[in-house]
Amino acid sequence: MQARSALFDLYGDHLRSRGGAVPVAALVRLLGRLDIAAPAVRTAVSRMVRQGWLTPQSTDLGPGYALTERARGRLDEAAVRIYRHQPLPDWDGRWSLALITHSPDRVRRERVQRGLEYLGYRQVQPDNWIAPRHSPELVSIASSEGLSVTHFRAEYDGDDAALIERLWRPAELASAYRSWLTDAREIVAAEADDSSDDGAFAVRSRLLHEWRKFLFTDPGLPRCLLPDDWPGDAAAAYFDEQTARLAPGATRFVDACLTRRDP
Repeated sequence: MQARSALFDLYGDHLRSRGGAVPVAALVRLLGRLDIAAPAVRTAVSRMVRQGWLTPQSTDLGPGYALTERARGRLDEAAVRIYRHQPLPDWDGRWSLALITHSPDRVRRERVQRGLEYLGYRQVQPDNWIAPRHSPELVSIASSEGLSVTHFRAEYDGDDAALIERLWRPAELASAYRSWLTDAREIVAAEADDSSDDGAFAVRSRLLHEWRKFLFTDPGLPRCLLPDDWPGDAAAAYFDEQTARLAPGATRFVDACLTRRDP
């Protein structure tokens, strides 16, 4: 588990809802339970500050870091996709099309590509992207690299299912959901004899870390274009069940770490 990804998970799952800044010492304690060393945590924090995700802020327990407005927006949208508290509306048959101005800078193009793929977009032609649904982050991804975007929604004059097959590879995605479910059950089974709060935090964090990867591969594909026995349904049900079960203990552990004053 990389420190930067673990920090995003931690802020999104526990710290975003608490508001305010988090002491860096608490971040080190929390990620230490996930076997992430303090130097790696501090390096990841510095990197996230440079990238505009975190901002330094003092706390009563020492130096800390708070989410930027950009980070809060990203985590709010991610939470909708991860926990599905707000069901996606039925697909209306139209696709989100994004035409991005071309950049001659390869590194900048790659950053835009990673950002758009996270939002669920796939490239159909150079600088031309498509997704089943529009993302409110689309413009900010482009503008953060000094690029502009022309967006519109339209029906595809062809076979929608074939388009999904070509760009999102649902057979591979289905296999990934099955693998996640198998691995998740093994993670939970290994925790069966550990009823501690920090154990609940660790298991929930590991489940979330692996589940979060689907944000890059499944944008919420139209259910009407997927098989009736779609394995993502069983995987999502297990994720919901286990994260709810582990939430009380994980919450207590996070609260204890946030309020602890080091000697």
